[in-house]
Amino acid sequence: MTPAQFIARLKRNEIAPAYLFLGAEAYQGRRCREALLERVLGPDGRESGLTQYDLSESSLAQVVDDARSLSLFAAQRVIQVSSAEAALPRGKSDEEDEAGGSGGAAELDTYLKDPSPGLVLLFEATRFEFEGEEKKKIERVRKFYSAVLETVELHRLSMDEAGAEAQALVRRAGVAVDPAALDLLVEALGGDVARIAVEIEKLSLYSAGGRSMSVEDISALVPDARSTTVFALVSALGRRDRARALALLDTLCREGEYLPLALAFLSTQFRLALVSKESGLRSAQQIQGHFSRAGVPMWSSRAEQIYQTVSKFSKEQLERCLRLIFAADRDLRSARPDDRIVMERFVLDLTSSRAT
Repeated sequence: MTPAQFIARLKRNEIAPAYLFLGAEAYQGRRCREALLERVLGPDGRESGLTQYDLSESSLAQVVDDARSLSLFAAQRVIQVSSAEAALPRGKSDEEDEAGGSGGAAELDTYLKDPSPGLVLLFEATRFEFEGEEKKKIERVRKFYSAVLETVELHRLSMDEAGAEAQALVRRAGVAVDPAALDLLVEALGGDVARIAVEIEKLSLYSAGGRSMSVEDISALVPDARSTTVFALVSALGRRDRARALALLDTLCREGEYLPLALAFLSTQFRLALVSKESGLRSAQQIQGHFSRAGVPMWSSRAEQIYQTVSKFSKEQLERCLRLIFAADRDLRSARPDDRIVMERFVLDLTSSRAT
């Protein structure tokens, strides 16, 4: 089930004897865990009703033994088990995991056929992702805990979902953030909502006076400020804003940024813009849909940036921009007096009226 479905069931007081949280999305996992603890233990029951285990230090059999034991101090209990994937036997196949009963899986299966009343087991397997090479590992965890009938899948949020959650976090924190600054924050942190939430909490303390947080504030306060400035430079050049682009280039140079990184972002931006222009895409929505169908990751704010570039440059100008990027990249990698001179010349050429 999804985190939203899990929380909806809790609100209807539909509580299972055991849950498996599967996946590495930390923010959603914490949100679901807090909702479960609040529903089962209430605000005052955690001290006596919550027990925590780490299966990298304890065994699954110990957890099951504790679950069978009745508490004299708490009618409602939650046993939170982190590093649940550590219980899987090493060097064994999936079939041996299921049939051998090693690692405590057989004991867990027997317990869940007759669970203790008023107790909830929460297994958290957060090491592996649902994509790439780790997909097989996460399926092995799922099979090992097949006796746990309720699984909450914690997939990574898309950039659009992360942006929407960031907006909700900003509203709850009572922080005024410029839309462009919030987009850059989400992009700079790679859509990691757990980190976004931490940074927004910091921003709420910084902006106690009530002023709106700008791109410059994000650049100054967020640990990945340099990446944020690179995104801002890409956006400024996409708008052909020479003054803003030179100011951002000055910031990057003073902070010791690796300038080929900025060119790599720019190359991607203008290549996608050229494809959009050649495909006749006329809105950010069309751009997002086109590249998403082609399997290229695309979120709404990124599509809007590309659309701004498409609207500012003709097809011939975009082709010339890519040639300028190639020349600047070549100059940065060859003998030259200063990276900054190469980049300033590139910005001037890119934003000049000759870019036709």
